Amino acid sequence: MPLYTYRREDGTTFEYRQKFTDEALKVDPVTGQRVVRVVQPAGIVFKGSGFYVNDSRDASRKSINNTARTNGSGEGAKDSASAKSDAAAAAD
Repeated sequence: MPLYTYRREDGTTFEYRQKFTDEALKVDPVTGQRVVRVVQPAGIVFKGSGFYVNDSRDASRKSINNTARTNGSGEGAKDSASAKSDAAAAAD
């Protein structure tokens, strides 16, 4: 069961363990003051280089290289252009 944080009217907070299906408290069971549930960020932190960046970056590079090769602007086109310049330099 999750632990929820509530803020009382006087500004103090307390934690209360509830089921997901339970409704949010409206009154503090101890003091009787009106309360509001405090929304907090998720307690998950990704550290390191990041798994999704590396995974998606490799896939996108492969698709870009494959697209460039089929369009004639990839490595094959560079090789034929350098071969032409080598042939011209040899003829001089």
